[in-house]
Amino acid sequence: MGNTNFSITYGTEARDRPLSAVRVHRAAGDPRRGWLTADGWSVPVALGRGGILANKREGDGGTPRGIYQPLQLWWRADRHTRPQTFLPVRPIRPEDGWCEEPKDRHYNQPIRLARDQAGDRLTRDDHLYDFIVEIDHNSGPRIAGRGSAVFLHLARANFSATAGCVSMTKSAMLRLLRRMGPQTKIIIG
Repeated sequence: MGNTNFSITYGTEARDRPLSAVRVHRAAGDPRRGWLTADGWSVPVALGRGGILANKREGDGGTPRGIYQPLQLWWRADRHTRPQTFLPVRPIRPEDGWCEEPKDRHYNQPIRLARDQAGDRLTRDDHLYDFIVEIDHNSGPRIAGRGSAVFLHLARANFSATAGCVSMTKSAMLRLLRRMGPQTKIIIG
């Protein structure tokens, strides 16, 4: 009898595929705290100082209620190795910023800032923006005043409220990134 080569193919492990959805909801008793749940695990998150709002406005501090898609991961390559993710990845450069001015034609879009130019810089001295998941909130079409720079990013040590983003620990972010892809739904509310 000859030598027969064969292989058995098993189904792809769940952890090897992007998540279909993650859910963010507020915690009982504090509208500025919440939980992110996905695939049987939950992690605490900080929410906007205005809690989760259905009618998000620029400067209200609210985390927008809705269903969103992650667009890409921005990360500080000068501080961390490239994380594993199914998302498109872009390193943050010193000139990278975000336009939060409703009257500007680049509102709610990434921009390049000159050294002396004012604006929301993505390179921060703290570590909050070491990993930023850009989501499609108010992106198609962009409506002036409906909110900008709503990201998933790292939390402060005390989990204080954000300006409208969803923030979490670095370990939670890295775990989430390993399973997040462009088709993952982010359900807030």
